[in-house]
Amino acid sequence: MSPGLEVVRAGALTTVQDEGRTGWAHLGVPRAGALDAPARRLANRLVGNAPDAAVLETTLTGCAVRVTGTRPVYAVVGGAGCRVTVDGRPVAWGEPVRVPGGAVLEAGPAVHGVRGYLAFAGGLVPEPVLGSRSADLLSGLGPPVLRDGDVLPLGRAGGAPYACPAPWPGAPAELVLPLHRGPRDSWFTEDALRTLTTAAYRVSERSNRIGLRTEGPALRRARDGELPSEGMVLGAVQVPPDGLPVVFLNDHPTTGGYPVVGVVAEAALAGAAQAAPGTPVRFVRA
Repeated sequence: MSPGLEVVRAGALTTVQDEGRTGWAHLGVPRAGALDAPARRLANRLVGNAPDAAVLETTLTGCAVRVTGTRPVYAVVGGAGCRVTVDGRPVAWGEPVRVPGGAVLEAGPAVHGVRGYLAFAGGLVPEPVLGSRSADLLSGLGPPVLRDGDVLPLGRAGGAPYACPAPWPGAPAELVLPLHRGPRDSWFTEDALRTLTTAAYRVSERSNRIGLRTEGPALRRARDGELPSEGMVLGAVQVPPDGLPVVFLNDHPTTGGYPVVGVVAEAALAGAAQAAPGTPVRFVRA
C-alpha cells in the first residue's frame, strides 16, 4: 500500500505549499507558495526531496498527521520552533525522524515564529493546478485548507535523509525590511515618507498570507482622489485609507486601488513570515 497522510489535527491553518505558481499574474492568478521559502527548501533537503517538493505549512498551532500504509516515512518539522512527537514520544525538531506506518507525527504549537513546515520523503503529491500544488487562499486555487480527516498522497521517496544538523534561522526579535521607494511615493507628504523609515511599527494580529499588516503612525497623503487598479508585485507596500502600511505576501491580489509607497525585497520576506503579532518592524532605505 502506498504511503500517504491522514490529517488527525489540522490546527488553525494548515495548507499544502510548494514554490507557488509564478508566471500567471497576467491572467490574474496570484503566486501562492510557502511564505518562508528558505525553511521549505531546507526541510525538503533534509528528507532527500527536490527543493520544489510540496510540504505542509502550519500557522501558530501546528498540526498532527498519521502515516497511512505499512511502510515508514522520513519527515522533518522545521520553520517555527515547536515540540515534535511521534505517537506521543518526543523526537528531534529540525532533523529527519523516522515515522512508522500507522504512527502519528505531531508538530505542537509554535514557541518561536509563526509558520512551521512539515516535509515528508517523496513530497506531497495532490493534483497540481497550473503547475503548482500550492493552496491559494485568495483565489481558491490548489488544495483546500486542510481539515481533520483529510487524506493526502505521498510521492515515491528518492534520496536518503540528510544526517547532519542544519542551521535553521530563528524568528526575528525585530523585523527590519529594506524598502525601495515608489512607484506612488509622490502621493505621500515628505513628513509621511520620513515617518515610514524612522518610526517604530509592529506586526498586527490581522496579518495573514495575503499581507503583513502593521500598527504604528499613519502615513498622510499629499493628494486625494482615487487611483486606478495597478498590478502588484510581491513585497509591495500598499497604504490603505487608514494610513498603515501593508506588505504584500504570497497570496496578495494582482491589482489594488491604493497607492504603493515602496517595495520590500523578496529576500527579506521570509522573516515577515515568522514575525509574530507585536514584533517590532522597521522600514529602512534599501
